[in-house]
Amino acid sequence: MNKTIIALVAAFSIAVSGPAWAAWPDDKPIEVVVGFAPGGGTDVMARKLLPFVERALGGKAKFVVLNKPGAGGEIAFASIARAAPDAYAMGVVNVPGYNFLPMTRKTQYTTDEIRLVARVVEDPNVIVVSANSRFEDLPAVIAALRSKPGSVSFGHNGAGTNGHLAIRMLAAVAKVEPNEISYRGTAAQRTDLLGGHLEVGMVSLSEIPELHGTNKGPLRVIAILSKKRFASLPDVPTAEEVGFPVVTTAERGFAVPKGVPDDIVKKLEAGIAEGLRNPEYLTGSPGDEPVIAFMPGAEWQKRLDDMSEALRPFAEQMRASEQK
Repeated sequence: MNKTIIALVAAFSIAVSGPAWAAWPDDKPIEVVVGFAPGGGTDVMARKLLPFVERALGGKAKFVVLNKPGAGGEIAFASIARAAPDAYAMGVVNVPGYNFLPMTRKTQYTTDEIRLVARVVEDPNVIVVSANSRFEDLPAVIAALRSKPGSVSFGHNGAGTNGHLAIRMLAAVAKVEPNEISYRGTAAQRTDLLGGHLEVGMVSLSEIPELHGTNKGPLRVIAILSKKRFASLPDVPTAEEVGFPVVTTAERGFAVPKGVPDDIVKKLEAGIAEGLRNPEYLTGSPGDEPVIAFMPGAEWQKRLDDMSEALRPFAEQMRASEQK
C-alpha cells in the first residue's frame, strides 16, 4: 500500500510539474531585477539586450525589467536569491559588487543561493568630469587632493560597487583621500556632475556612449582604468599612463535562483549568447559593443571565485575602517 501511494504521488508530481516546465517560457512573463535606477549602464544594457534574447528563445517569451535600486545592488541580489526557482525570476548581477559585498558585511543574500547564467560585458571604469571642470586631467585631481585631503568629491554607485572599489584602489595608489559620495545609479551621478554638485564621477565605459569617438559634450572623460586605451576614446589616457596603475572593470551578467533546473539555465545561456550576436542589437547598442565579453555561467563563477581571493585584502580594509 505504501509503495502504491508513493508511486501515485510521484506520478502526480510529474504530471503537474512536467507541463509547467514544458510551457516555459511561454505561459507568463519573466521578471528581471536590476539593482540600480533607470538610465544607468546596467538598466540600459538589460532593456536593450532582452528583446533580442526573447527572439532567440522563440515562442511567446517575454521579459519585464524591474528596478530595485539601493545598497550597492544588495536589494536586487537578495531578490534573486529569495525568488522561487521556477525560472520566472532572474536578475542582473554586477561584479565585483555581487561577490564583494558579502565579504565586507553580513548581507541579505549569499552567492551560494544564486546561480550565474552568463556574463554579458566586461566594462572598464572611466573617470568623468563636467566639460567646464577645473580639472583638465587625472594628475590635476590628485594634486588637489594631495594639497587638501577631502577637497574633491568623487561619486560612485554604492558601497562595494565597482566604482567604489575603483576609487579606493586609486586612493591607495595615489595616497590621497577623496570625498566619496554614494549614489543610487549613474543617472544621478550625471545629474549632479552637470549641476555642479559633484566634481568627479566614477562610471563605466558603456555608460557614456555619447562621448565615444569625440569626448565632447557636457561631460568629459579624463582617464580610463584599463590596461590599454579604447578605440572609441583614443585620446583618453589610461590611469597607468599618467602615473596611477589602477585597472578595474565592471562585469555584468544574468543570474537565477540556485534551484532552477539545468536545462532551463542552458536554454537561457544560449538565448543570451544568440542575442549578443544579433547584428541589430550590436548596431543599436554602440555603448555596449566595445565591451561585450560573453562567458558561460560556470566559467564566470570560477573567475569570480579567483577574483574574490584577490579582493579579500580590500574587504578586510573596509571592515577595519568601519570599526574605527
